[in-house]
Amino acid sequence: MTRHAGARPASLPSWLLLPAALAGLLVLVPLIGLAARVDPAQLGPLLTSSASRDALWLSLRTAAAATALCLILGIPLALVLARTRWPGQGAVRTLVLVPLVLPPVVGGLALLLTFGRRGLIGEHLQVLGIQIAYSTTAVVLAQTFVSLPFLVLSLEGSLRALGTGYDGVAATLGAGPTRRLVRVTLPLVWPGLLSGAVLAFARSLGEFGATLTFAGSLQGVTRTLPLEIYLQREQDPDAAVALALLLVVVAAAIVGAVYARTGTVFGNRA
Repeated sequence: MTRHAGARPASLPSWLLLPAALAGLLVLVPLIGLAARVDPAQLGPLLTSSASRDALWLSLRTAAAATALCLILGIPLALVLARTRWPGQGAVRTLVLVPLVLPPVVGGLALLLTFGRRGLIGEHLQVLGIQIAYSTTAVVLAQTFVSLPFLVLSLEGSLRALGTGYDGVAATLGAGPTRRLVRVTLPLVWPGLLSGAVLAFARSLGEFGATLTFAGSLQGVTRTLPLEIYLQREQDPDAAVALALLLVVVAAAIVGAVYARTGTVFGNRA
């Protein structure tokens, strides 16, 4: 029997309501606790300080750059993993997803040993006068390293669910590989691509450990909003709480805007 749009879903077991409510409270109550600690009278001065503005602006710029880099590199990688078969593919997929389970500080250390002044690649770049570690570029690379798997995982799953039927039909009509990719495949997996991009941006925005290890904490250059929150936690707890609330609001606004525009959250239609 075909289920019509708007039809009510089958009833769920009543025992699911309690754990579902507990799950919602587990996420909601700490956010309420955070907001309750903020003094509205002090919120403006705390958020408009030069350090706060620099950290927010740097976080938004680097997260956007990292997301763009994830799209440029992640879309081809997801397509290769989903639509081709070759020896060692499983091992490559595993390595690509390793940053999901690595402590971020380990990722930062790996980047430092690769692109640092005495790193595997960094020492050769140093000869050319190019220094990546402890720069804004290092922030973008650290964020990309930890965020890329989210995009690849989301898009690869959407590609596998889509299958190759539509692509095959387009091929029989004379469309070339690039035309099929741009006009057929990518539009059909748009929800998965969008959800992966949102996840990548959110992960980049909240990145801390890899950034601190690989890029350091220099105001206006590498000190992103999470690093500023950590620094202010010891110096000015009220400022740290205000900045943490700002980070929550920015993240919620991004996800909410995507949901309102597309009707999807992480690839699922509402």
